[in-house]
Amino acid sequence: MRKIIFVLAMIIANFTIEAQVKTPAPSPKSTLNQVVGLTDVTIEYSRPSAKGRPVFGDLVPFGKLWRTGANQNSMITFSEDVVIKGATLKKGKYAIFTTPKADMWEIIFYTDTDNWGTPENWDENKVAYKTNVDPIALGNNVETFTIAINNLTNDSATLDISWEKTMASIKFEVPTQKAAMASINKVLAGPTAGDYFSSAQYLYQSEGDLNKALEYVNKAVSMAKSPEEVPFWHLRLKSLIQAKMGNKSGAIETARLSLAGAEKANNGDYVKMNNDSIKEWSKK
Repeated sequence: MRKIIFVLAMIIANFTIEAQVKTPAPSPKSTLNQVVGLTDVTIEYSRPSAKGRPVFGDLVPFGKLWRTGANQNSMITFSEDVVIKGATLKKGKYAIFTTPKADMWEIIFYTDTDNWGTPENWDENKVAYKTNVDPIALGNNVETFTIAINNLTNDSATLDISWEKTMASIKFEVPTQKAAMASINKVLAGPTAGDYFSSAQYLYQSEGDLNKALEYVNKAVSMAKSPEEVPFWHLRLKSLIQAKMGNKSGAIETARLSLAGAEKANNGDYVKMNNDSIKEWSKK
């Protein structure tokens, strides 16, 4: 009897899962990814439609804080600091809140993004930036609420919020020249000690050219400001390469340097590894 009841329960459960109805969301969620210059901008928001309803001044009351969309608050993420009207907005993720009026919109970037709609308790300390913009009357009707990144240049773009026949637009500037010059200077300056170390590590671990691996790790070691500042993990890798090449005496000498650095840094793992290796390589 219990077996029959169990089987019936499984059948009912499977039927319930299969019978779940899927319908379109009234306000579909949308994600926009846009690169502006060298800055990644991501917008996440829900998109209600007017469906014949008057929007601003009615569905969205004038003078009242609005979630700027539907459902969870709309959010924007900047991978780099941006500048709006001369003020710096730090890189990060923000909720977008607005207060629409007939002749002016207030646009707010809010640091707390974990809200369904507007915050229950508004905290002015969480306002990262706010500004006023003049609404733009559109010649065409926008049926579905839209947030877009438009008017792209290497150094700027506009965040455009459109619905019905109104658009609020705010320009933001991105640090493209600064980022590009940093990238150019880094590349033209040549490989870093970390680049040489990673290359040597790859060759060692992949059974590659050990002579080349030793060359790279020696370059990494030589780029330290002083012998005392050579990272002990760089020396550890050098000792392993030397040992693998058959130079046990050189490996022991290098391992002792790595050991001293690891002891100074209180890194027990490297202390043990170096001691174990020195003991092994010292065997006749």
